[in-house]
Amino acid sequence: MTTNTPTTAAPAMFGCVSHSPLIAIRPKAPPQEPEILAHCEAFRAQVEAFRPDRLLFFTNNHFAGFHYANMPAYCVGTAAQAVPDLGGAAGEIPVPSADAIALIEHLRREGFDPGISYKMSVDHAVSQPLLRLIGAIDRYPLIPVFISVFTPPLMRFRRSRLIGEAVGRWIAAGAAAGTRTLIMGSGGISHHPVRYFPLMGTAEPRVHGYQLEGERGGTMTDEQWFTRFADMHIEGAEMVLDGRRTAKDMRFNEAFDRDFLDRLCAGDLASMDDWDPAELVAKAGVGALELHLWIAAMAAYRTVAGATGSEAAESSLVRYYAATPEYGTAYGMVYGLMT
Repeated sequence: MTTNTPTTAAPAMFGCVSHSPLIAIRPKAPPQEPEILAHCEAFRAQVEAFRPDRLLFFTNNHFAGFHYANMPAYCVGTAAQAVPDLGGAAGEIPVPSADAIALIEHLRREGFDPGISYKMSVDHAVSQPLLRLIGAIDRYPLIPVFISVFTPPLMRFRRSRLIGEAVGRWIAAGAAAGTRTLIMGSGGISHHPVRYFPLMGTAEPRVHGYQLEGERGGTMTDEQWFTRFADMHIEGAEMVLDGRRTAKDMRFNEAFDRDFLDRLCAGDLASMDDWDPAELVAKAGVGALELHLWIAAMAAYRTVAGATGSEAAESSLVRYYAATPEYGTAYGMVYGLMT
């Protein structure tokens, strides 16, 4: 494994990684797990050397805070808490509220109108990467930027690239004053977790009621939703172990995943602008829609590089890929520092 030399002079650091509740409970470790854990440690060491002043985290969630009854396309949190879902960890997320509001104001000037959450709930999509890659969910101030990726009509990837670039211009302005930002995203790559999160219009009434309104829908309490979430993932882990659920069922697509990583690391983000989301789901699963978060994060990172005279070259990024059905998702990771 090769990594670029950490330096606190860099204005920004980048990191995107897959997440999955099954990582926390897999009854059998994938053969690649030692390599994956080594990359997690390498990432953590790089973050420690970089010493970020703040994190900017592009995320979605799995009905932990946003529901179909009121689903913003984008939302910035000025305060946040992590819910106690399987694979994550509950607790307060330290959000620098003044910075979050300044970001919202900047995005408005740039022609975006994100929603505002004065108490955003985040789930394992945020807390799991923080625990595995940084060691705690409250180690650094963090601004959560939510992107709705699963709600039809599904968005094109161009919009996430553009909002990522707009966020990058705001980060670059802070970098001029010496602020160091770790830009993160999590999700993907190919996987298809519809048994846990049914597509809109396909869930049985009790589940649909919760997806629509959460606890207010009257069909499930939050505790019941999280219990269902945990029980089904425990069952799913056993299904993988005994062969009832396979990589094919999860719509793993290594060729697609590697092509995506090539484009991402080369900065060829515009080539994905017009990807048809429905076609993407068919060939790489609904979970591949979380690649919106990777694209937004990389767009922000490369924009900071362009604005500060730094480099975000492909050679400065570490990438890793493995097909890991034991985790319920193909596992991807890209991270690095500007040079």
